[in-house]
Amino acid sequence: MIPQPQSLRTYGRVKSRNLKPRQARLVETLLPDIVIPPGPIDPAKLAPRAAEVWLEAGFGAGEHLAGQAAGRPDALLLGVEPFVNGLAACLSHIDDRALANVRLHHGDVRDVISRLPDAVVSRLYVLFPDPWPKTRHHKRRLIEPAFLAEAARVMKPGARLRFATDWADYADWTLERLSRVPTFRWTAEVADDWRKPWPDHITTRYETKRLGDCAPIWLEFERV
Repeated sequence: MIPQPQSLRTYGRVKSRNLKPRQARLVETLLPDIVIPPGPIDPAKLAPRAAEVWLEAGFGAGEHLAGQAAGRPDALLLGVEPFVNGLAACLSHIDDRALANVRLHHGDVRDVISRLPDAVVSRLYVLFPDPWPKTRHHKRRLIEPAFLAEAARVMKPGARLRFATDWADYADWTLERLSRVPTFRWTAEVADDWRKPWPDHITTRYETKRLGDCAPIWLEFERV
């Protein structure tokens, strides 16, 4: 059997400090109940009554994911995060709000997308992904042709891909690559459409740190 090439990792560190006692407990007790199971993913089995399926790639500490889930209890929120500490923090938000419409995966979002059926996702969030600002690391950025092709496959017609970054070069990079994909249309009509967050956006602590080289840029694309 010919070995398949390994996909480049699109994220940095996977763990920092030790987990707090409560977080460690939730990893042991809550996570097994809400983890996305292995194998093909059937959203109808995860949440039979869900009106929509939303997916967040790299949810950080989970503030945005939990907030969206609380605001839309009729939607199934799938969250993917490789950073252990972020996963544990998200579990605390889920536990605090007693959210029943969130399922989590610890790892690479590409693994989850590859196991989803066609045309099931109504929203795909990619908020402040690792920017890999050095030119030699650009190949590690999540926004690349193979990912966009898989994203288009799992998204419904009319679904929205929402991307945010505080790195100007990554915003340009994303616009350039999405413009090459005929199944996506940039929805912006005026400058405020990319200068201001979406009306239902939930601000996170990471976002307010302004670690990039510009003010946040908000890009929304429609699956056509």
